[in-house]
Amino acid sequence: MTDIPELGEPDFQRAMPRSVRRRLMSGRFESGSDIKVLRAFVGLTQNQFADALGISVHTLRNWEQDRRRPEGPAIALLRIAARHPRVIRENLDQEAA
Repeated sequence: MTDIPELGEPDFQRAMPRSVRRRLMSGRFESGSDIKVLRAFVGLTQNQFADALGISVHTLRNWEQDRRRPEGPAIALLRIAARHPRVIRENLDQEAA
């Protein structure tokens, strides 16, 4: 039998409702708070998330603060982050190596 680790407080802080995740996976980002929630779900800081997506921190901050909205390829990357957060974290690890 495999031991399943118990979820802790950090896991619950990163969680997002299933309905929100489905909406983000379909590319419907309604506000900057959606980007913040996604970044927290992936478990990365602003700098790490920006590096993993290949964008500037300034761009990410503009999205999170509703000064700009992601478009085109950026939405595709955010959809991947919502669907496969582990891939985004792995991409960051490979960038650091």
